[in-house]
Amino acid sequence: MKRACIVAALLVVATLSACNTVKGAGQDIQKGGEKIENSAEQHS
Repeated sequence: MKRACIVAALLVVATLSACNTVKGAGQDIQKGGEKIENSAEQHS
């Protein structure tokens, strides 16, 4: 029973950290897109 609780806790932590990583990557991509858009607007 103790082992099952440890495994479950590790899975939860892994899932939550993956969500943060994907969210952070999405924010980085969005910021990069905004910079490209701003650059394109300045040069047109």
